[in-house]
Amino acid sequence: MAEKHDKPLSLSESIAAAIRGAGIGHVTPGEAPTARALVGAIGGVRGLIESILPGLGFLIVYTISQQILPSVLAPLAVALSFVVIRIATKSSATSAIAGVLGIGLSAVLALITGRAQDNFVLGFVINGTSVVVLLTSLAVRWPLIGAIVGVLTSEPTEWRDDTAKFRVMSVATILWVALFGARLAVELPLYFAGQAQWLAGTKLIMGVPLYAGMLWVTWLLVRTVYARPQPE
Repeated sequence: MAEKHDKPLSLSESIAAAIRGAGIGHVTPGEAPTARALVGAIGGVRGLIESILPGLGFLIVYTISQQILPSVLAPLAVALSFVVIRIATKSSATSAIAGVLGIGLSAVLALITGRAQDNFVLGFVINGTSVVVLLTSLAVRWPLIGAIVGVLTSEPTEWRDDTAKFRVMSVATILWVALFGARLAVELPLYFAGQAQWLAGTKLIMGVPLYAGMLWVTWLLVRTVYARPQPE
């Protein structure tokens, strides 16, 4: 008898699986926020280290050397080491590989232009794209935070019919727009002023710490309109 193959996932099912597998997918709406769960939502201790160390490496090396080449190679070497460690420990290396690609592209941009501040252009593109996507979701009355929470709570469209839920999801989405917009508002002037050191330091401060804080606030907001899960 021919072996039966699993039916391939549809686009919507693939997106849902990706959301559940992402860090924010570990945040359960209605659950009481805890520090441990928050750390898990941002990738755990390992994910936290992998997010911070490459940028810190750039800041330290550039502050000491004022040279572009060693400053962009240092974070790339750190990121590559994370990939090797993940492969050696047989853990998922997807996020680490994505980090290497992003850091590598940023390094290439800086080396081509000969300007250290161009190492941060990719970050501006990501933040700008995030603002556009979030604002678009608000304009079409599908606030992105609501769409994500809808997948996590298995009510992909029902939440839009609940006035309280729709309002909370809209507010949460606006707050994320404010976060990405604030990064651009603070970092772009430093970029145009050629202040690579200040830019690196500001990116560290406005990166994981602000992301974690906004995730916590979003969690609290969503919890107000979702009942805490009852044990079976």
